[in-house]
Amino acid sequence: MITEIKTIEDVQTFFKDLLAEDLNFHPDDNFADYINHETKQPSYTEKEAADRNRLLTQAFEVCERVGEDIYDVCIEIFMQDF
Repeated sequence: MITEIKTIEDVQTFFKDLLAEDLNFHPDDNFADYINHETKQPSYTEKEAADRNRLLTQAFEVCERVGEDIYDVCIEIFMQDF
């Protein structure tokens, strides 16, 4: 998992990391809210969720700074397999 997001390429890497986690991700969701459908347990520990939420905040900031729509970037990454 990427540890800092400073560029649009970092945003893309972050989204690819989430895709590799087999997550049904949406940029508006809090990572603490993700639940494993099989176990009914949280998908992430408190620290893991906090780390991902921090990265997501950075991703929003980078996208805003460079004039990219975070939702478009997300869709582009997550739709590559379709």
